[in-house]
Amino acid sequence: MNIQGKVWRFGDDIDTDAIIPARYLNTSDPEELAGHCMEDADPGFQEKVEPGDLIVAGKNFGCGSSREHAPLAIKGTGVGAVVAASFARIFYRNAFNIGLAIFESPEAAAKIREGDRIRIDPAGGRIQNLTRDEEYRATAIPPFMAEILAAGGLINRIRRQVQEDV
Repeated sequence: MNIQGKVWRFGDDIDTDAIIPARYLNTSDPEELAGHCMEDADPGFQEKVEPGDLIVAGKNFGCGSSREHAPLAIKGTGVGAVVAASFARIFYRNAFNIGLAIFESPEAAAKIREGDRIRIDPAGGRIQNLTRDEEYRATAIPPFMAEILAAGGLINRIRRQVQEDV
């Protein structure tokens, strides 16, 4: 299934504290976290972002602490996916574990601009910029990781697997 939406653009080295400031880590409720998502990087982000919108960023997105709250906050806003030149490894795993689709594509990260509309084909690893009529390649998501995303996260995938085995 394709993911499509309007782009919100961020730069390099967006750390987990920029995604969800530590002062809000007293909850793990995605909706509450969403109300403060990207607050320090773009103070109006929470009011502007709409369900299905996409984040595009530079290199090392999600660096910093290993808090699971960062991808939870993004998912809580309704953001459909994050495209970046690269991700911090712990953020990468945490995003998949909670069911947030992420795609690595240095080319897309360099060329996509805020406000562009893009379409992502997760299975094919293609990102189409509908605004600029361009196409970029993303690192393909391995099938077992795609299963985790389709299930809505690792816990849901394990629950399904246990139910299938019973």
